[in-house]
Amino acid sequence: MHRRQFFVVLGSAVALLPVAAWVTGPSTSSALDGKVFPFTRTDDEWRRQLTTAQYRVLRGHSTERPFSSPLDHEKRAGTFVCAGCGQELFSSGTKFDSGTGWPSFWAPLPDAVGTTMDRSMLMVRREVHCARCGGHLGHVFDDGPRPTGQRYCMNGIAMRFMPKG
Repeated sequence: MHRRQFFVVLGSAVALLPVAAWVTGPSTSSALDGKVFPFTRTDDEWRRQLTTAQYRVLRGHSTERPFSSPLDHEKRAGTFVCAGCGQELFSSGTKFDSGTGWPSFWAPLPDAVGTTMDRSMLMVRREVHCARCGGHLGHVFDDGPRPTGQRYCMNGIAMRFMPKG
């Protein structure tokens, strides 16, 4: 292999690291490790309560495939709640179509979520978690609409929708 070919292969491998990390599954550590939340369960209890996919996202900090959640297209009035503990998270009045393939909101309900720094996948992002159980919900970015300029990009599988009324 020539030197130039070596560097092309090496550069390609480095460029694909974030994709490989996303495909292979959840991060094994979190800034939330060791934090105690008001609503707790043992790992076995979480595994029994949640589907495999919900467990991977909520407890394992994974991400669902884009455009896979029916909640991305939910347009009725109501509230989005944590699939782990039932905490009310987002009002349908703050939901918008970000075109990203995940349910997006410009603001959470008061005291519903917390954020931590996520340094996985060779990026620095703000991870969003349920303030009640610590379940991983998604990430928040500063490219959303007015009035906040925020885009809470959430995993639909980490939430349930409760219609108004």
